[in-house]
Amino acid sequence: MSVVTNSTQTRQAGDAASVARPGKRERLVAAACELVYGQGVARTTLADIAQAADVPVGNVYYYFKTKDDIIGAVVQTHGERLESTLAELVHRHRSPKARLKALVRFLAERTDVTPQYGCPYGTLSSELAKRADGSDPLAAGLMQIQLDWAEQQFRAMGRRDAHDLAVELVASYEGSAVLTSALGQPDLMARQARRLQRWIDTLHD
Repeated sequence: MSVVTNSTQTRQAGDAASVARPGKRERLVAAACELVYGQGVARTTLADIAQAADVPVGNVYYYFKTKDDIIGAVVQTHGERLESTLAELVHRHRSPKARLKALVRFLAERTDVTPQYGCPYGTLSSELAKRADGSDPLAAGLMQIQLDWAEQQFRAMGRRDAHDLAVELVASYEGSAVLTSALGQPDLMARQARRLQRWIDTLHD
């Protein structure tokens, strides 16, 4: 009886582990997101990604034929996460101003890694924009999501200059992220976030 019970428990534990562990494709994309953020697109190889994901290199090509394919998946994953976060901000905050200030807080929260690596969206978009002739369609996506959403909020405030304000907001954040990373000063990001929130408060509906 004891042997049967132990066998059943072992099998159930194994089943639970297999359910809990993401599939190979998910692990590859997650590993690629982390590696690309930490060391950039150019320095990240498929072999690096496979090793970090604990997937045999040969299996990578079953899911992604080229490195560009997996970089595309990284951009898509970041985009989906960002859109999900923005949707949650709309759900949680009733006024456009509150949503915009919450966006600033969200972007400034990564004070543990921003001083070392910069903004995950900005650094990736900038690197992709430098490839080939600079017209990589992946480069603009993550920035455009933020710009479009911010413009919607400013427009909901009745601002006729909603587009310009959205550009100013995103550019201010991205610029502060670059400075925070270049200077290695985490408090700079926090100060800029507070400044941006005060700026949003000064805008008239």
